[in-house]
Amino acid sequence: MLKTVDIDDLRTKKENQTFDRKSARIEAKALAVVLIAMANADGGIVALGIEDDGKVSGIDGMSGHINELLRVSYDYCVPSLLVTPEYLDVVDCNGNANHVILLHVAQSSHVHASSSDEVYYRVGDKSKRLNFEQRTQLVYAKGDRYYEDVPVVDATLEDIDFNLLKEYLDTIGYNKGCDAFLQENGYVRKVENFRGALHNVPTGAAVLLFSNNPQRFFQRARVRVIRYEGTEERFGTEMNVVKDEVFAGNVLSMTNQTLAFVKTQIKEHTYLGKDGRFVTVMQYPEFCWMELIVNAIAHRDYSILGTDIQVKIFDDHLTVESPGILPGLVRPYNIREMHFSRNPKIAQYMHAYKLVKEYGEGVDRIFSEMAEVGNPAPEYRQTEFMVSATIRQHTDYSIEQDSDYNGVKDGVKEHIDIQQIIVELLKNNNSLSAMDLAQKTGMGFRTVQRYLSQLQRKNLIKRVGGRKTGYWVVVEQTDYE
Repeated sequence: MLKTVDIDDLRTKKENQTFDRKSARIEAKALAVVLIAMANADGGIVALGIEDDGKVSGIDGMSGHINELLRVSYDYCVPSLLVTPEYLDVVDCNGNANHVILLHVAQSSHVHASSSDEVYYRVGDKSKRLNFEQRTQLVYAKGDRYYEDVPVVDATLEDIDFNLLKEYLDTIGYNKGCDAFLQENGYVRKVENFRGALHNVPTGAAVLLFSNNPQRFFQRARVRVIRYEGTEERFGTEMNVVKDEVFAGNVLSMTNQTLAFVKTQIKEHTYLGKDGRFVTVMQYPEFCWMELIVNAIAHRDYSILGTDIQVKIFDDHLTVESPGILPGLVRPYNIREMHFSRNPKIAQYMHAYKLVKEYGEGVDRIFSEMAEVGNPAPEYRQTEFMVSATIRQHTDYSIEQDSDYNGVKDGVKEHIDIQQIIVELLKNNNSLSAMDLAQKTGMGFRTVQRYLSQLQRKNLIKRVGGRKTGYWVVVEQTDYE
Protein backbone atom coordinates (compact mmCIF):
# COMPACT_ATOMS: atom_id res chain seq x y z
CA MET A 1 0.00 0.00 0.00
CA LEU A 2 1.20 3.49 -0.79
CA LYS A 3 1.48 5.82 2.19
CA THR A 4 1.13 9.04 0.21
CA VAL A 5 0.31 9.40 -3.45
CA ASP A 6 0.69 12.45 -5.67
CA ILE A 7 -2.01 12.32 -8.33
CA ASP A 8 0.21 14.32 -10.68
CA ASP A 9 2.83 11.59 -10.41
CA LEU A 10 0.23 9.00 -11.37
CA ARG A 11 -0.91 11.14 -14.30
CA THR A 12 2.57 11.69 -15.71
CA LYS A 13 4.47 8.58 -14.64
CA LYS A 14 5.67 6.50 -17.55
CA GLU A 15 3.89 3.16 -17.85
CA ASN A 16 6.31 0.31 -17.31
CA GLN A 17 6.74 -3.23 -16.03
CA THR A 18 5.00 -2.52 -12.74
CA PHE A 19 2.68 0.42 -13.49
CA ASP A 20 -0.28 1.00 -15.82
CA ARG A 21 -3.15 3.47 -16.14
CA LYS A 22 -6.63 2.38 -17.17
CA SER A 23 -9.94 4.12 -17.68
CA ALA A 24 -12.70 3.00 -15.36
CA ARG A 25 -14.64 2.17 -18.53
CA ILE A 26 -12.28 -0.73 -19.28
CA GLU A 27 -13.96 -4.09 -19.82
CA ALA A 28 -13.50 -6.67 -17.09
CA LYS A 29 -11.79 -9.19 -19.40
CA ALA A 30 -9.35 -6.53 -20.63
CA LEU A 31 -8.44 -5.58 -17.06
CA ALA A 32 -7.90 -9.26 -16.27
CA VAL A 33 -5.18 -9.37 -18.93
CA VAL A 34 -3.19 -6.61 -17.21
CA LEU A 35 -3.64 -8.07 -13.72
CA ILE A 36 -2.62 -11.56 -14.87
CA ALA A 37 0.43 -10.24 -16.72
CA MET A 38 1.64 -8.34 -13.64
CA ALA A 39 1.00 -11.23 -11.25
CA ASN A 40 2.93 -13.60 -13.51
CA ALA A 41 5.85 -11.15 -13.66
CA ASP A 42 6.88 -8.75 -10.89
CA GLY A 43 3.54 -7.58 -9.57
CA GLY A 44 2.60 -3.91 -9.88
CA ILE A 45 -0.05 -1.19 -9.64
CA VAL A 46 -2.94 -0.36 -11.97
CA ALA A 47 -4.33 3.17 -11.54
CA LEU A 48 -8.03 2.78 -12.34
CA GLY A 49 -9.78 6.00 -13.30
CA ILE A 50 -6.92 7.68 -15.19
CA GLU A 51 -6.97 7.70 -18.99
CA ASP A 52 -3.98 6.64 -21.11
CA ASP A 53 -3.24 10.32 -21.81
CA GLY A 54 -3.10 11.09 -18.08
CA LYS A 55 -6.51 12.73 -17.82
CA VAL A 56 -8.18 12.01 -14.48
CA SER A 57 -11.67 10.78 -15.32
CA GLY A 58 -12.35 9.05 -11.98
CA ILE A 59 -14.67 6.20 -11.03
CA ASP A 60 -17.67 7.93 -9.42
CA GLY A 61 -21.10 7.28 -10.91
CA MET A 62 -20.09 3.82 -12.19
CA SER A 63 -20.63 1.74 -9.06
CA GLY A 64 -22.05 -1.32 -10.85
CA HIS A 65 -19.19 -1.52 -13.34
CA ILE A 66 -16.57 -0.75 -10.69
CA ASN A 67 -17.86 -3.63 -8.57
CA GLU A 68 -17.43 -5.91 -11.58
CA LEU A 69 -13.86 -4.68 -12.04
CA LEU A 70 -13.10 -5.31 -8.39
CA ARG A 71 -14.22 -8.93 -8.84
CA VAL A 72 -11.99 -9.48 -11.87
CA SER A 73 -9.23 -11.11 -9.83
CA TYR A 74 -11.75 -13.77 -8.73
CA ASP A 75 -14.12 -14.06 -11.71
CA TYR A 76 -11.71 -13.86 -14.65
CA CYS A 77 -8.38 -15.18 -13.30
CA VAL A 78 -7.44 -18.84 -12.76
CA PRO A 79 -6.37 -19.31 -10.04
CA SER A 80 -7.58 -16.09 -8.42
CA LEU A 81 -5.12 -13.25 -7.80
CA LEU A 82 -4.19 -11.30 -4.72
CA VAL A 83 -5.22 -7.74 -5.61
CA THR A 84 -5.64 -5.04 -2.97
CA PRO A 85 -7.62 -1.86 -3.83
CA GLU A 86 -6.65 1.56 -2.47
CA TYR A 87 -9.07 4.49 -2.90
CA LEU A 88 -7.71 7.99 -3.49
CA ASP A 89 -9.59 11.26 -3.21
CA VAL A 90 -8.94 13.31 -6.36
CA VAL A 91 -10.23 16.25 -8.35
CA ASP A 92 -11.11 15.03 -11.83
CA CYS A 93 -10.54 16.74 -15.16
CA ASN A 94 -13.89 18.56 -14.83
CA GLY A 95 -12.94 20.07 -11.47
CA ASN A 96 -15.23 17.77 -9.49
CA ALA A 97 -14.42 15.73 -6.41
CA ASN A 98 -13.90 12.13 -7.50
CA HIS A 99 -11.95 8.95 -6.74
CA VAL A 100 -9.24 6.83 -8.31
CA ILE A 101 -8.53 3.23 -7.31
CA LEU A 102 -5.02 1.86 -7.14
CA LEU A 103 -5.10 -1.89 -7.69
CA HIS A 104 -2.02 -3.37 -5.98
CA VAL A 105 -1.20 -6.65 -7.74
CA ALA A 106 0.98 -9.06 -5.76
CA GLN A 107 3.75 -10.93 -7.56
CA SER A 108 2.67 -14.58 -7.62
CA SER A 109 4.62 -17.79 -7.19
CA HIS A 110 2.10 -19.53 -9.48
CA VAL A 111 1.14 -19.20 -13.13
CA HIS A 112 -2.21 -17.51 -13.67
CA ALA A 113 -4.44 -17.68 -16.75
CA SER A 114 -7.58 -15.93 -17.93
CA SER A 115 -11.00 -17.57 -17.88
CA SER A 116 -10.37 -18.40 -21.56
CA ASP A 117 -7.12 -20.18 -20.52
CA GLU A 118 -4.69 -17.62 -21.91
CA VAL A 119 -1.50 -16.72 -20.02
CA TYR A 120 -0.01 -13.23 -20.08
CA TYR A 121 3.32 -11.85 -18.88
CA ARG A 122 4.27 -8.23 -18.34
CA VAL A 123 7.15 -7.13 -20.60
CA GLY A 124 7.92 -3.43 -20.29
CA ASP A 125 4.62 -1.56 -20.59
CA LYS A 126 2.93 -4.37 -22.55
CA SER A 127 0.97 -7.43 -21.46
CA LYS A 128 2.24 -10.17 -23.72
CA ARG A 129 0.25 -13.32 -24.41
CA LEU A 130 2.51 -16.35 -24.13
CA ASN A 131 2.55 -19.15 -26.66
CA PHE A 132 2.53 -22.78 -25.54
CA GLU A 133 6.32 -23.07 -25.27
CA GLN A 134 6.67 -19.80 -23.35
CA ARG A 135 3.82 -20.76 -21.05
CA THR A 136 5.45 -24.10 -20.32
CA GLN A 137 8.74 -22.37 -19.53
CA LEU A 138 6.95 -20.04 -17.12
CA VAL A 139 5.33 -23.02 -15.37
CA TYR A 140 8.80 -24.48 -14.77
CA ALA A 141 10.27 -21.12 -13.75
CA LYS A 142 7.54 -20.59 -11.17
CA GLY A 143 8.01 -24.06 -9.76
CA ASP A 144 4.45 -25.17 -10.47
CA ARG A 145 6.21 -28.11 -12.09
CA TYR A 146 9.85 -29.08 -12.47
CA TYR A 147 11.12 -29.77 -15.96
CA GLU A 148 13.85 -31.99 -14.53
CA ASP A 149 11.06 -34.38 -13.41
CA VAL A 150 9.55 -34.74 -16.89
CA PRO A 151 10.27 -38.19 -18.44
CA VAL A 152 12.55 -38.13 -21.49
CA VAL A 153 10.32 -40.14 -23.79
CA ASP A 154 13.04 -41.40 -26.15
CA ALA A 155 15.37 -42.44 -23.32
CA THR A 156 15.55 -45.81 -21.60
CA LEU A 157 17.31 -47.09 -18.52
CA GLU A 158 20.10 -48.28 -20.84
CA ASP A 159 21.01 -44.61 -21.29
CA ILE A 160 21.88 -44.39 -17.59
CA ASP A 161 25.49 -45.04 -16.62
CA PHE A 162 25.00 -47.00 -13.42
CA ASN A 163 28.66 -46.55 -12.50
CA LEU A 164 28.06 -42.79 -12.36
CA LEU A 165 24.91 -43.35 -10.35
CA LYS A 166 26.68 -45.71 -7.93
CA GLU A 167 29.43 -43.14 -7.42
CA TYR A 168 26.81 -40.54 -6.47
CA LEU A 169 25.07 -42.94 -4.08
CA ASP A 170 28.41 -43.62 -2.38
CA THR A 171 28.97 -39.88 -2.09
CA ILE A 172 25.65 -39.26 -0.34
CA GLY A 173 25.74 -42.48 1.67
CA TYR A 174 22.67 -44.14 0.11
CA ASN A 175 22.89 -47.92 0.44
CA LYS A 176 19.56 -49.30 -0.84
CA GLY A 177 20.80 -49.72 -4.40
CA CYS A 178 20.42 -47.94 -7.71
CA ASP A 179 16.94 -49.17 -8.64
CA ALA A 180 15.49 -48.19 -5.27
CA PHE A 181 17.09 -44.76 -5.46
CA LEU A 182 15.69 -44.04 -8.92
CA GLN A 183 12.19 -45.10 -7.87
CA GLU A 184 12.10 -43.49 -4.44
CA ASN A 185 13.45 -40.13 -5.60
CA GLY A 186 11.46 -39.70 -8.78
CA TYR A 187 14.28 -40.19 -11.28
CA VAL A 188 12.08 -42.55 -13.33
CA ARG A 189 8.45 -42.24 -14.38
CA LYS A 190 5.95 -44.80 -15.62
CA VAL A 191 5.14 -44.12 -19.28
CA GLU A 192 2.81 -46.03 -21.55
CA ASN A 193 4.45 -47.48 -24.66
CA PHE A 194 2.82 -47.95 -28.07
CA ARG A 195 1.36 -51.25 -26.92
CA GLY A 196 -0.28 -49.66 -23.90
CA ALA A 197 2.12 -51.24 -21.40
CA LEU A 198 3.75 -49.14 -18.69
CA HIS A 199 7.52 -49.05 -18.43
CA ASN A 200 10.10 -46.99 -16.55
CA VAL A 201 11.50 -43.96 -18.36
CA PRO A 202 14.30 -41.80 -16.91
CA THR A 203 13.52 -38.17 -16.20
CA GLY A 204 15.46 -35.16 -17.41
CA ALA A 205 17.40 -35.03 -14.14
CA ALA A 206 18.41 -38.69 -14.48
CA VAL A 207 19.66 -38.15 -18.03
CA LEU A 208 21.49 -34.89 -17.30
CA LEU A 209 23.19 -36.27 -14.19
CA PHE A 210 23.80 -39.95 -14.91
CA SER A 211 24.12 -40.30 -18.69
CA ASN A 212 27.46 -40.12 -20.47
CA ASN A 213 25.78 -38.41 -23.41
CA PRO A 214 22.84 -36.27 -22.27
CA GLN A 215 23.32 -34.09 -25.37
CA ARG A 216 21.72 -36.91 -27.36
CA PHE A 217 18.43 -35.75 -25.80
CA PHE A 218 19.33 -32.19 -24.80
CA GLN A 219 21.52 -31.07 -27.68
CA ARG A 220 22.25 -27.60 -26.30
CA ALA A 221 22.65 -28.62 -22.68
CA ARG A 222 26.26 -27.53 -22.81
CA VAL A 223 28.54 -24.60 -21.96
CA ARG A 224 30.25 -22.47 -24.57
CA VAL A 225 33.23 -20.40 -23.37
CA ILE A 226 34.33 -17.50 -25.57
CA ARG A 227 37.46 -15.47 -24.86
CA TYR A 228 37.56 -12.04 -26.50
CA GLU A 229 40.47 -9.68 -27.03
CA GLY A 230 39.48 -6.29 -25.67
CA THR A 231 36.53 -5.09 -23.65
CA GLU A 232 33.64 -5.59 -26.06
CA GLU A 233 32.27 -8.14 -28.52
CA ARG A 234 32.97 -7.27 -32.17
CA PHE A 235 31.70 -8.91 -35.34
CA GLY A 236 32.50 -9.32 -39.04
CA THR A 237 35.95 -8.22 -40.13
CA GLU A 238 36.60 -6.88 -36.60
CA MET A 239 35.73 -10.17 -34.88
CA ASN A 240 37.90 -10.41 -31.77
CA VAL A 241 37.36 -14.01 -30.60
CA VAL A 242 40.61 -15.49 -29.25
CA LYS A 243 39.25 -18.83 -28.02
CA ASP A 244 35.92 -20.59 -28.47
CA GLU A 245 35.42 -23.88 -26.66
CA VAL A 246 32.30 -25.99 -26.03
CA PHE A 247 31.97 -28.37 -23.06
CA ALA A 248 29.38 -31.13 -22.91
CA GLY A 249 28.75 -34.43 -21.13
CA ASN A 250 26.87 -35.04 -17.89
CA VAL A 251 26.50 -32.18 -15.43
CA LEU A 252 29.49 -33.09 -13.26
CA SER A 253 31.86 -33.62 -16.17
CA MET A 254 30.66 -30.51 -18.02
CA THR A 255 31.00 -28.35 -14.91
CA ASN A 256 34.50 -29.52 -14.03
CA GLN A 257 35.74 -29.15 -17.60
CA THR A 258 34.31 -25.65 -17.85
CA LEU A 259 35.77 -24.48 -14.54
CA ALA A 260 39.20 -25.88 -15.37
CA PHE A 261 39.27 -24.15 -18.76
CA VAL A 262 37.96 -20.80 -17.52
CA LYS A 263 40.63 -20.79 -14.81
CA THR A 264 43.27 -20.79 -17.56
CA GLN A 265 41.62 -17.74 -19.13
CA ILE A 266 41.27 -15.56 -16.01
CA LYS A 267 44.11 -13.05 -15.86
CA GLU A 268 46.56 -13.13 -13.01
CA HIS A 269 48.17 -9.90 -11.84
CA THR A 270 51.75 -10.28 -10.65
CA TYR A 271 53.45 -7.48 -8.73
CA LEU A 272 56.19 -6.83 -6.25
CA GLY A 273 54.87 -6.78 -2.71
CA LYS A 274 56.11 -4.53 0.06
CA ASP A 275 58.41 -7.30 1.26
CA GLY A 276 60.13 -7.44 -2.15
CA ARG A 277 58.53 -10.74 -3.09
CA PHE A 278 56.37 -11.34 -6.15
CA VAL A 279 52.64 -11.56 -5.43
CA THR A 280 50.10 -13.05 -7.84
CA VAL A 281 46.37 -12.40 -7.52
CA MET A 282 43.54 -13.40 -9.83
CA GLN A 283 41.58 -10.79 -11.74
CA TYR A 284 38.42 -11.80 -9.84
CA PRO A 285 38.03 -13.80 -6.62
CA GLU A 286 37.93 -17.45 -7.60
CA PHE A 287 34.72 -18.13 -5.69
CA CYS A 288 32.87 -15.42 -7.63
CA TRP A 289 33.43 -16.58 -11.20
CA MET A 290 33.12 -20.23 -10.24
CA GLU A 291 29.80 -19.62 -8.46
CA LEU A 292 28.39 -17.76 -11.48
CA ILE A 293 29.15 -20.71 -13.76
CA VAL A 294 27.91 -23.34 -11.31
CA ASN A 295 24.68 -21.40 -10.74
CA ALA A 296 24.10 -21.14 -14.48
CA ILE A 297 24.45 -24.91 -14.92
CA ALA A 298 22.40 -25.77 -11.83
CA HIS A 299 19.55 -23.34 -12.44
CA ARG A 300 19.30 -22.92 -16.21
CA ASP A 301 15.98 -23.65 -17.88
CA TYR A 302 16.64 -26.97 -19.61
CA SER A 303 13.24 -26.80 -21.30
CA ILE A 304 14.71 -24.14 -23.60
CA LEU A 305 16.29 -26.46 -26.12
CA GLY A 306 17.62 -24.00 -28.70
CA THR A 307 20.50 -22.33 -26.89
CA ASP A 308 23.33 -23.07 -24.50
CA ILE A 309 25.00 -21.41 -21.54
CA GLN A 310 27.66 -18.95 -22.63
CA VAL A 311 30.62 -17.70 -20.62
CA LYS A 312 32.06 -14.57 -22.25
CA ILE A 313 35.48 -13.46 -21.03
CA PHE A 314 36.74 -9.97 -21.84
CA ASP A 315 39.83 -8.09 -20.71
CA ASP A 316 37.97 -6.27 -17.96
CA HIS A 317 34.83 -8.30 -17.26
CA LEU A 318 33.26 -11.75 -17.38
CA THR A 319 29.62 -12.44 -18.26
CA VAL A 320 27.66 -15.68 -17.86
CA GLU A 321 24.45 -15.97 -19.89
CA SER A 322 21.94 -18.67 -18.96
CA PRO A 323 18.69 -19.58 -20.79
CA GLY A 324 15.49 -18.85 -18.86
CA ILE A 325 14.15 -16.13 -16.62
CA LEU A 326 15.05 -16.01 -12.95
CA PRO A 327 13.07 -18.73 -11.12
CA GLY A 328 10.29 -18.32 -8.59
CA LEU A 329 10.09 -14.83 -7.10
CA VAL A 330 13.79 -14.15 -7.62
CA ARG A 331 14.52 -10.89 -9.45
CA PRO A 332 17.73 -8.88 -10.01
CA TYR A 333 16.80 -6.47 -7.20
CA ASN A 334 16.28 -9.20 -4.55
CA ILE A 335 18.73 -11.85 -5.76
CA ARG A 336 20.93 -11.56 -2.65
CA GLU A 337 18.08 -12.45 -0.29
CA MET A 338 15.61 -14.50 -2.34
CA HIS A 339 16.48 -18.12 -3.10
CA PHE A 340 14.64 -20.56 -5.34
CA SER A 341 15.84 -23.65 -7.16
CA ARG A 342 14.43 -24.32 -10.61
CA ASN A 343 16.11 -27.75 -10.64
CA PRO A 344 16.24 -28.96 -7.01
CA LYS A 345 17.59 -32.42 -7.90
CA ILE A 346 20.44 -30.98 -9.97
CA ALA A 347 21.20 -28.40 -7.28
CA GLN A 348 21.26 -31.08 -4.58
CA TYR A 349 23.56 -33.23 -6.72
CA MET A 350 26.03 -30.36 -7.25
CA HIS A 351 25.94 -29.58 -3.54
CA ALA A 352 26.87 -33.19 -2.78
CA TYR A 353 29.96 -32.78 -4.96
CA LYS A 354 30.75 -29.46 -3.23
CA LEU A 355 30.30 -27.49 -6.44
CA VAL A 356 27.57 -25.49 -4.74
CA LYS A 357 29.75 -24.31 -1.86
CA GLU A 358 27.31 -22.02 -0.07
CA TYR A 359 23.90 -23.64 -0.41
CA GLY A 360 21.41 -20.80 -0.80
CA GLU A 361 23.97 -18.12 0.08
CA GLY A 362 26.35 -18.15 -2.87
CA VAL A 363 25.07 -14.99 -4.58
CA ASP A 364 25.35 -12.96 -1.40
CA ARG A 365 28.93 -14.18 -0.96
CA ILE A 366 29.75 -13.10 -4.54
CA PHE A 367 28.70 -9.56 -3.66
CA SER A 368 30.72 -9.67 -0.43
CA GLU A 369 33.93 -11.04 -1.96
CA MET A 370 33.82 -8.62 -4.89
CA ALA A 371 33.47 -5.74 -2.41
CA GLU A 372 36.32 -7.04 -0.24
CA VAL A 373 38.83 -6.78 -3.11
CA GLY A 374 37.47 -3.44 -4.29
CA ASN A 375 35.75 -4.75 -7.41
CA PRO A 376 32.37 -3.36 -8.53
CA ALA A 377 29.21 -5.19 -7.46
CA PRO A 378 27.99 -8.02 -9.73
CA GLU A 379 25.42 -7.01 -12.33
CA TYR A 380 22.37 -9.22 -12.93
CA ARG A 381 20.08 -8.60 -15.88
CA GLN A 382 17.02 -10.43 -17.15
CA THR A 383 15.72 -10.18 -20.68
CA GLU A 384 12.63 -11.93 -21.97
CA PHE A 385 14.06 -15.44 -21.60
CA MET A 386 17.74 -15.02 -20.71
CA VAL A 387 19.59 -14.16 -17.50
CA SER A 388 23.06 -12.63 -17.53
CA ALA A 389 25.46 -12.07 -14.65
CA THR A 390 28.57 -9.90 -15.00
CA ILE A 391 31.55 -9.31 -12.75
CA ARG A 392 34.06 -6.56 -13.49
CA GLN A 393 37.61 -5.92 -12.39
CA HIS A 394 38.58 -2.88 -10.37
CA THR A 395 39.72 0.03 -12.52
CA ASP A 396 43.10 -0.04 -10.75
CA TYR A 397 43.81 -3.25 -12.68
CA SER A 398 43.27 -1.63 -16.08
CA ILE A 399 46.12 -1.66 -18.58
CA GLU A 400 46.83 1.15 -21.02
CA GLN A 401 48.16 -0.90 -23.89
CA ASP A 402 49.49 1.94 -26.05
CA SER A 403 51.64 3.56 -23.35
CA ASP A 404 55.41 3.15 -23.07
CA TYR A 405 54.82 2.48 -19.39
CA ASN A 406 52.67 -0.61 -18.89
CA GLY A 407 52.05 -2.77 -15.89
CA VAL A 408 49.74 -3.63 -13.06
CA LYS A 409 49.19 -0.35 -11.25
CA ASP A 410 48.72 -1.93 -7.82
CA GLY A 411 52.36 -2.37 -6.77
CA VAL A 412 54.27 -2.46 -10.07
CA LYS A 413 54.94 1.16 -10.96
CA GLU A 414 58.39 1.01 -12.49
CA HIS A 415 59.46 -0.07 -15.95
CA ILE A 416 62.25 -2.15 -14.44
CA ASP A 417 59.81 -4.10 -12.24
CA ILE A 418 57.90 -5.32 -15.28
CA GLN A 419 61.08 -6.73 -16.80
CA GLN A 420 61.84 -8.46 -13.50
CA ILE A 421 58.37 -9.97 -13.40
CA ILE A 422 58.67 -11.41 -16.90
CA VAL A 423 62.12 -12.84 -16.18
CA GLU A 424 60.93 -14.35 -12.90
CA LEU A 425 57.95 -15.97 -14.61
CA LEU A 426 60.19 -17.42 -17.32
CA LYS A 427 62.54 -18.81 -14.67
CA ASN A 428 59.64 -20.71 -13.18
CA ASN A 429 58.28 -21.89 -16.54
CA ASN A 430 60.47 -21.43 -19.61
CA SER A 431 57.73 -22.60 -22.03
CA LEU A 432 55.39 -19.65 -21.38
CA SER A 433 54.18 -17.92 -24.54
CA ALA A 434 53.61 -14.20 -24.96
CA MET A 435 49.87 -14.84 -24.56
CA ASP A 436 50.51 -16.77 -21.33
CA LEU A 437 52.58 -13.89 -19.99
CA ALA A 438 49.89 -11.39 -20.97
CA GLN A 439 47.30 -13.35 -19.01
CA LYS A 440 49.54 -13.70 -15.95
CA THR A 441 50.66 -10.07 -15.80
CA GLY A 442 47.46 -8.38 -16.97
CA MET A 443 49.34 -6.59 -19.75
CA GLY A 444 48.31 -6.44 -23.37
CA PHE A 445 49.68 -9.05 -25.78
CA ARG A 446 51.57 -6.49 -27.87
CA THR A 447 53.01 -4.90 -24.74
CA VAL A 448 54.41 -8.25 -23.59
CA GLN A 449 55.92 -8.82 -27.03
CA ARG A 450 57.61 -5.41 -26.76
CA TYR A 451 59.12 -6.25 -23.39
CA LEU A 452 60.30 -9.64 -24.60
CA SER A 453 62.06 -7.92 -27.49
CA GLN A 454 63.70 -5.45 -25.09
CA LEU A 455 64.91 -8.25 -22.84
CA GLN A 456 66.32 -10.17 -25.80
CA ARG A 457 68.15 -7.08 -27.08
CA LYS A 458 69.70 -6.66 -23.63
CA ASN A 459 70.70 -10.35 -23.74
CA LEU A 460 68.73 -11.02 -20.56
CA ILE A 461 66.72 -13.81 -22.18
CA LYS A 462 67.21 -15.97 -25.26
CA ARG A 463 64.77 -17.91 -27.38
CA VAL A 464 65.64 -21.49 -28.34
CA GLY A 465 63.54 -23.16 -31.04
CA GLY A 466 60.37 -22.07 -32.81
CA ARG A 467 57.25 -20.29 -31.58
CA LYS A 468 55.27 -23.46 -30.85
CA THR A 469 57.92 -25.91 -29.66
CA GLY A 470 60.67 -23.61 -28.41
CA TYR A 471 61.53 -22.36 -24.92
CA TRP A 472 63.23 -19.47 -23.14
CA VAL A 473 66.67 -19.36 -21.55
CA VAL A 474 67.20 -16.78 -18.80
CA VAL A 475 70.69 -15.29 -18.71
CA GLU A 476 71.96 -14.95 -15.15
CA GLN A 477 72.51 -11.19 -14.82
CA THR A 478 70.48 -8.34 -13.38
CA ASP A 479 71.22 -5.30 -15.58
CA TYR A 480 67.61 -4.40 -16.42
CA GLU A 481 68.25 -0.72 -17.02
